[in-house]
Amino acid sequence: MDLVEVARIAGAVEKHGDRFLRRIYTPDELAYCLSRGQQRDESLAARYAAKEAAWKALGVPPALRWTDLEVTSARTGAAPGIRFSRLALDAANALGVSSTLLTMTHASGVAAAVVVLSREAR
Repeated sequence: MDLVEVARIAGAVEKHGDRFLRRIYTPDELAYCLSRGQQRDESLAARYAAKEAAWKALGVPPALRWTDLEVTSARTGAAPGIRFSRLALDAANALGVSSTLLTMTHASGVAAAVVVLSREAR
C-alpha cells in the first residue's frame, strides 16, 4: 500500500515539468492522465502511489526504473492493472507472481493504492 499527497506530485510537475513526467510515467500513463482535465494531478498521484505499492510488493528490487511498472487504465467493465517490464518483470518472475490486483483512490488531497501480488499454490 502507498499513500501520496496530490500536492506533492503537482509540485514536482510544476518544478520539473516533462523531465519528471517522463522519468516516472510511461507514454500511455501520461496520455491517460493528461486527458483527465481537472483530475490530472489526482490521476498522476494515484499512479505514483500504485507504482510505489508495486515496488514494495516486489521487495524493492535494485536498479528498478519507474517506467518498469505501468498502471494500465481501466476499460469499461475492467479494473486497472499493473504491467511489469524489464527489472520489474524479472522480480515478479523470481517471486512466481501469477496475478496482480490493484486498487487506487483519491480524495481530499491524497491518493492511495494497494497492490496485491499472488502466485499459484505449488
